[in-house]
Order: sequence, then structure tokens, then C-alpha cells
Amino acid sequence: MDKLWPSAAAALQGIVSDGMLLAVGGFGLCGIPEALIAALRESGVRNLTVASNNAGVDGWGLGLLLETRQVRKMIASYVGENAEFERQFLAGELEVELVPQGTLAERMRAGGAGIPGFYTRTGVGTQIAEGKEHKDFDGVPCILERGLHADVALVKAWKADRHGNLVYRRAARNFNPLAAACGKITVAEAEIVVEPGELDPDEIHTPGIFVQRVVHNPAPQKRIERKTVRSA
Repeated sequence: MDKLWPSAAAALQGIVSDGMLLAVGGFGLCGIPEALIAALRESGVRNLTVASNNAGVDGWGLGLLLETRQVRKMIASYVGENAEFERQFLAGELEVELVPQGTLAERMRAGGAGIPGFYTRTGVGTQIAEGKEHKDFDGVPCILERGLHADVALVKAWKADRHGNLVYRRAARNFNPLAAACGKITVAEAEIVVEPGELDPDEIHTPGIFVQRVVHNPAPQKRIERKTVRSA
């Protein structure tokens, strides 16, 4: 089955709607599906709940969706580097669910694996644990976390074939495989698109069974969140 779509906008048509839950890959600005995020902004959908490691920066990544007030709630681990995010949160305009990074990763992994929930000791005794079921394992208190099932997942790959098999490059293999697995519908953008059979099966990180649509983005912008150099 050929899963390649002509553009990011075309790939999102008919599958995104107001009020949905999205899982978005990336870590900071590394490995973010920038073309799909831009197309999501142009689609005009609103009241989104977005699960991602962070919320991008002002004017780029998920920060674009915050500027247009399309995000109602963020489920994230890190929310720095974004002044608009801070402004909306402090003004009560944006709901935020802070999740420890490892817990967020496991929630996505569990959702993709069909696991409804899991126990973890991370967050016990903090606000993270409020309202959640507690259980002791060998005297160690743990809290129940739910698997995350997204309506749509947006991910960024280095290589893809037309069947949706994905390969991530270096640090861009962060939350992307986990987000890809937990989406009911997963759309991937890739820098390089090859024909089926050209990818070494041992190098594939996300099998095509998890991916419904692929978009070619051959020239992505690879921005740096905060450039730091030594003084001369």
C-alpha cells in the first residue's frame, strides 16, 4: 500500500478535528515534525490537547499553535523556552499537565502496546500523585499512570519508504517512535523517501503497520533552541 501523500496539508485532511488529542514527537526542536505542525496550524482546528515532551519555542514548533490559540491543554515534561506558553498559563488561558519525562515516554509506549496502565514510583509524594491510585510493591509505594492513546500522532523520521516504515537519525530518535506507536492514526514526515525494499529491515525503528500516511519534507529547518558559545 502506497502511503505517500503529496503534501502535509493533504495528509492531515479529513483526520484532524477540533478537540482531539495529539501525540507529537520531538525533543526541544530536535526531530519535530515541522511541516505537519505548520499544516496543522493552517487547518484551523482548535481546542487541541497536545502530548509532547515540550511546547516548542516562540515562533517555531508547537509554539506556532500556541500563538494562534489552537491548543487548549498541553501534556508535557518541560515547558521552558516559550514566553507565550508562560503568558497563557499564568493568565489561566492554557491548561497544563506536567508529567515526568520517563513517565510520559512510558505512557506513550504503553498506549502503543495496548497496556491500559502501569505503576511507577516516580511522582509519589508530590502533586503528580494527587488523585491517582496508590499501591505498595514490596513496601515501595507506587502510583497508577494510564497509557496514552492519541487520536492522531505526528512524527518526524529521517528515512521512510512508501509503506510507512521509518528510520530515525541519532537524537531525533527521541519521543518519535513512542508517539508513532500510540496514535490511532499516525502521520510521518521524512527527509528521504525510498521505495519499498530499500530499507534494511534491521535498521527500521517504526514498522509501517503503525503508520498510515507519509509526507516528504526534503529540506527541513534544523534550528537550535539556544545557541551557547565560549567567549574568545
